[in-house]
This record gives sequence, structure tokens and C-alpha cells, in this order.
Amino acid sequence: MSELEGRLSAMGVVVPDRTWNKGKNVAVNHVGDLLYVGGHGPTDPDGVVRLKGKLGRELTVDQGYQAARNCAVVALGNLKSYLGDLDRILRVVKVLGFVNAVEDFQQHGKVIDGFSDLWIALLGEAGRHARSSIGVSSLAGDIAVEIEFILQVR
Repeated sequence: MSELEGRLSAMGVVVPDRTWNKGKNVAVNHVGDLLYVGGHGPTDPDGVVRLKGKLGRELTVDQGYQAARNCAVVALGNLKSYLGDLDRILRVVKVLGFVNAVEDFQQHGKVIDGFSDLWIALLGEAGRHARSSIGVSSLAGDIAVEIEFILQVR
């Protein structure tokens, strides 16, 4: 078990076994020491999306936060599959979060905090990142949140 996996376990986070399945797109572009990671949705560890709908209508901010956190957990499973060892992750560089929300929703950042907070708890200062949180009128499959990000790796 890697050091980061040990930290995740101590936090009560179960990293699911995942493999990349992105159809015609690549799930990650590895350029130099950067990984450009394609969008992840809020799948539970068992592979089911339970948090569907719009923030501000079907879902609360707390549910959106959990959905964003789920995005991070699923991403960690995929990253483990791709990298072989999560300890290769040095830092989170940039996060772009899309929130499926009603027109007048104003708490996008609080939702995407679910993703950011997990990375900061895992990596400390290296988990802090530049970030944009954007509200959108729909996401594929009516998922609540989709997040793409950039990592620096060794």
C-alpha cells in the first residue's frame, strides 16, 4: 500500500478499482510531468451514480459537495490504475468543476469544495490548486457535477 493510499484509508476513503473507459477520447494526456485528466462524474465506489439532478432543485449544496467528493474518489481509482502508484502524484495544479444547477444558483464553489477538500486533506499544501467552478444548464446523464483537473507527477 502506498503512502497516499494509507492516508486515504486513515480518512475512511475506499479507493475503488477502476480502469479508464472514455470511448473515443483519451482519459488522460501525460505531457512532461503534467497529467491532464478528463472529466469525472460522481460515481459511487460501486460504480452507480446516485446523485443526479440540478443543484438548487433536486439536490442541496451538501449533496452537491458529496457528489464532488465522489468525483475525487473515482478519479483516485482511475489514477491508481493509470499511474500504478498514487505516490507518483506531487501536486494538484488546476481544477475545473462543472455544476449542473438552476439558473439562479450561486454556490458553485461550495459544491466543488467537496473535490478540493479531499485533495487538500490528502496532500496538504500540495493539494491546494487554482480552480474554476462553473454552473451549467445540463450535464450528460443528469449528473450533478463533472470535474477535470491537472496534476503534477513524478
